[in-house]
Amino acid sequence: MTQTFLLKPTSPDRSVVHYGITWQQFKLIQAGFAESRNIRLSYYDNTIEILMPGREHEFFSRLIGFLIGLFCLEKNIEFEPLGSTTQERENEVSLEPDESYCFGESKPRPDLAIEVIFSSGSANKLKRYQVLGIPEVWFWEDGIFSLYHLRDRDYEKIERSEISELATLKIELLSRCVLIAQTSRLEAANTFRNAL
Repeated sequence: MTQTFLLKPTSPDRSVVHYGITWQQFKLIQAGFAESRNIRLSYYDNTIEILMPGREHEFFSRLIGFLIGLFCLEKNIEFEPLGSTTQERENEVSLEPDESYCFGESKPRPDLAIEVIFSSGSANKLKRYQVLGIPEVWFWEDGIFSLYHLRDRDYEKIERSEISELATLKIELLSRCVLIAQTSRLEAANTFRNAL
């Protein structure tokens, strides 16, 4: 008989937002948090957000990352997982995605950034990614993925990834397995692998 482990009670995300912050002030604050674990900083439009992700946020982020890594391994796709590596454009924007990847070869900017949304909205974050020129951004919110691909200077909502290495990844399957993982990570991984 297999034992199923449910998610522990959630700890909510906590965030602090300050307005009217210059880039120089942001860089000082960023330096002050350099050794802090589990704190994500973002800056855009003279606003800084300090996010302390909760348990549920981190669970979904890591699980999505695991499944994408599993997909790449099963499909023999070369990939570079960058996690929450800071992405910046000097004096304009700085952010740390929940997960990010380069496919094929290493690049200065990731091909894909993934955000798990519990508190701050996706539309606001999309503007930040636009400044950075990240080709594709996925949001996981309320059990559903929303995918966006950068065309010219604006993001367009898409149904499946337009990154060639991920073209065969079924988003419905990925979503279903992320939800299955709330009760069994093993079942989620096996369901995902068997469907590939």
